[in-house]
Amino acid sequence: MARVSRRNFIALVGSAAAVAAIDSRAARATPMGLPIGIQLYMVSKPFAHDPAGTLRELHAIGYREVETGVQPHLSAKEQRALFDAAGMTCPSVHVQLTGKDVAAAFDDAHTLGAHYVLSSVLREFSPEFLKAAEAAMRSGGKTSAPSLPALGVEGFKETAAQMNEMARKAKAAGLQYAYHNHNFEFEKMPDGEAGYDILLKETDPELVKFEVDCGWMVVAGADPVHYFKTYPGRFRLLHIKDFKPTGKPTIDLTGPGRPMGTDLDTGFVDYGPIFAAGKAAGIEHIYAEQEEPFAVSQMASAKAAFAYIQKFN
Repeated sequence: MARVSRRNFIALVGSAAAVAAIDSRAARATPMGLPIGIQLYMVSKPFAHDPAGTLRELHAIGYREVETGVQPHLSAKEQRALFDAAGMTCPSVHVQLTGKDVAAAFDDAHTLGAHYVLSSVLREFSPEFLKAAEAAMRSGGKTSAPSLPALGVEGFKETAAQMNEMARKAKAAGLQYAYHNHNFEFEKMPDGEAGYDILLKETDPELVKFEVDCGWMVVAGADPVHYFKTYPGRFRLLHIKDFKPTGKPTIDLTGPGRPMGTDLDTGFVDYGPIFAAGKAAGIEHIYAEQEEPFAVSQMASAKAAFAYIQKFN
């Protein structure tokens, strides 16, 4: 069969718009009929070195949405310009909402074009914990950071109260607040309930939504599908990541039991049921993400993640 150049193909179909439509379908992930997004933390090294080039490469892979956070070397306005130039949108952003004045954070979210503002790990740490964690960091990996202290029922209720307050402020600013989990939220209470359930029950369903980090949830021994069905309407965003098998569930985020990240489809998280249930749950955005260590370059892992998610087309 003779090859047809892209230019001749455009002529054959009658317009460049037809090609654009085909390109759009090819780039769109369809586990839930959604575009594939990426949390920029996953490509933090190349993005810090060459943000414009990194975004162009992500777009070439097929990513169409990004989730970002505070970027010390870039303002929100500069990031927005880079996203626009690369043909990417930023529906959600992780921001610092624990200070008294959150107006600047909300302004940044609007500048980026985000609808969702997210936070996580809403807890304070003792000087002793921080000192031990700093010592572990200075050891260069020779010693482990201490495990996070338990929060208990009252700790999770206090966290939920913070979330409600943040969400009220976000709504007043025309934004939607959402909370991003790790694994420590699945600490078991005396009655067997997980702390995550307290966060869901103690927060206003209209004000507070959730971004499920599926990898962190599963590694803690919990099931995203169970939560989708138990708390309908609460979940809007997903982080798609994998971990190396741990042998048993762990809620250790910082200690010796912290799980090791790995490329999607090389760990143990089964995304088939999660994607199947996600559409009915009201999921609107999905983002590939990965924790350390990276067996290959971050960009290579990003490419592998996109290919994996597209398999659920």
